[in-house]
Amino acid sequence: MSDTAQAQAMFARPNAGPWLFGRTTDLTVFGGSALLSLLLLLVGARLGLLYGETPDWVWLFCVVCVDVAHVWSTLFRVYFDREALRENPWLYTCVPILGYAVAVLATAFNPALFWRMLAYLAVFHFVRQQVGFVALYGRRGQPQQAWERNLDRATVYAVTLHPIVVWHTRLPQSFAWLMPGDFVAGLPIEIARTTGALMWTLLALFSVRQCQLFIKGTWQPGKVLIVVTTFACWYGGIVVLASDFAFTVTNVLIHGVPYMVLTYRYGRAQRQHASISSLILKRGLPAFALVCIGLAWLEESAWDHFIWHERPTWFGIGPELSAAVLLWLVPLLALPQLTHYVLDGLVWRVRSEGSVLRRELEDA
Repeated sequence: MSDTAQAQAMFARPNAGPWLFGRTTDLTVFGGSALLSLLLLLVGARLGLLYGETPDWVWLFCVVCVDVAHVWSTLFRVYFDREALRENPWLYTCVPILGYAVAVLATAFNPALFWRMLAYLAVFHFVRQQVGFVALYGRRGQPQQAWERNLDRATVYAVTLHPIVVWHTRLPQSFAWLMPGDFVAGLPIEIARTTGALMWTLLALFSVRQCQLFIKGTWQPGKVLIVVTTFACWYGGIVVLASDFAFTVTNVLIHGVPYMVLTYRYGRAQRQHASISSLILKRGLPAFALVCIGLAWLEESAWDHFIWHERPTWFGIGPELSAAVLLWLVPLLALPQLTHYVLDGLVWRVRSEGSVLRRELEDA
């Protein structure tokens, strides 16, 4: 069955083969986003951008239209969905309130502490998303044994966390996750050597197992694609090239694009419920994308106008605010990001009873 014929399905039907969303969608979402990252690296190399200041067009496309936009796409999974709000009103109310309170307290104690907490929460979120997609594949096709699920999970953790460990051993360097100094410096190089050996070992074991499954005709090319592209982008952008440009184009695209597709397909599958989400999504993917990008643009304009003052041509020359105002404003502007990180670890859980993903996978 084609993706078009499955207009209301979140995941591919069993007769669509060993794919998550469908062959065309999986290859486009997971492979296409990685291929675009590599193409942007080639363009950056040709234009001499790899180790220079990241240009505005890269910031606009990768950061605003993908990274920040994917944060706002959480609205379609939670706050634009009336049924979701009805099921967990306390969770979706308390997370932003408590998140804002913690962020203000951390900023009051030490602004650097706030950015460090947010950076490590972001790393956790980025890593867990890749683990989560591989886990979803594990629920398709032939049932997996426990050791195989653990091998898949450990391999994804290794190919994401080893580059982060290497990053810590090289601090300070010319780029940061969120802000200069947000990661703790001084990690011994010996730890990176250990995690590197572990990563290569797990990749070898994963490859052997996938070759066995390929011979048996039961392998899942989509899952392999996620692991390979995650390794290529994280290791290539952080360890090999180690530049702000490389990190931005490799890390952001393979994270933000699949997440937006997941939230879009979730919202489309829930369109039978009358909600803000259904009103927007019945107009298709362009409407979904425009809402997410529009909100991302408003957020970034506020950040730049009031906090960063880096693009006055685009956002005007903003006021220099006092520390007392920044204490409340910075956590407020970071709240969509913080809420997204926390809720993402809760609303997409597969194992729990009543999980949306579990229900959709069982119905697929």
